[in-house]
Amino acid sequence: MYLCYIDESGVPEVPGNSTHFVLAGLTLPIWHWRDADRQVGAIMRRYGLANAELHTAWLRRKYPEQEKVPGFAQLGYDARRFAVRQVRAAHLLKLRQTGQSKTYQQAKKNFAKSEEYTHLTYDDRINLTREVADCIGGWGFARLFAECIDKLHFNPARTGRTIEQQAFEQVVSRFERYLQNLSRGTPQKNYGLLIHDNNQTVATKHTHLMRDFHRQGTLWTGVDHIIETPLFVNSSLTSMVQAADLCAYALRRFVEFKDGDLFQRIFPRADRMGTYTVGIRHFSLTTCVCVICDSHN
Repeated sequence: MYLCYIDESGVPEVPGNSTHFVLAGLTLPIWHWRDADRQVGAIMRRYGLANAELHTAWLRRKYPEQEKVPGFAQLGYDARRFAVRQVRAAHLLKLRQTGQSKTYQQAKKNFAKSEEYTHLTYDDRINLTREVADCIGGWGFARLFAECIDKLHFNPARTGRTIEQQAFEQVVSRFERYLQNLSRGTPQKNYGLLIHDNNQTVATKHTHLMRDFHRQGTLWTGVDHIIETPLFVNSSLTSMVQAADLCAYALRRFVEFKDGDLFQRIFPRADRMGTYTVGIRHFSLTTCVCVICDSHN
């Protein structure tokens, strides 16, 4: 049995707040699941995040409040948390007193997203995500599947799919083909299960899609190695979905901004056949010469 943990980066809406939408699936055999989970957990504990969620996008943001604390880097973890909480509370109070309700609500949401990380400096947080990316990159037993869609060049009328649907169909197809290849020439069939970050709207759509794939296959292949419809879980409780989140973020940062910091660390896990990268595709202009397009051929 192989588990494929799925998460996304960017939004499928056009234009949205990103030029690309990325859906990534990080696959590993069940007998390596516990070891992988322990490795990520050990890194998180070293940074004082034993019970926190690894949310890469929020970890890699700068928190202006930290820069307002004199000697922030020299403080201990508890003192850092307290100091940032004070600065943020003062900022929220000022927004409320001046009647900036929308800005207040947005700031409050943003602060809640990064609350667990305020004891870490920006450099700490960057190093944390690099360590996890290096960890994933070193998992020779894992495979990475992803569809990176440039939304400006996607024509739903031509594909017959929405951006979300195409991304999901591609990841499912590549995971299924991987399982087929593993099973070829062996007496026992290898099965797979999709485990997705929980989102009620996405859950309904992907469940219906997966049922269709079981009945009639995808555009690329029949589906008889992936069992059931996706299992939807709370990402805050599942470190492997958080690892998939890091992979999706790394891929989107690369295709949008040519930011290779995390990408180069996780790209070795892309599924390959010979010299070709078959697990990850960049759906973009035919003239794109990025390393994904070049290796995908």
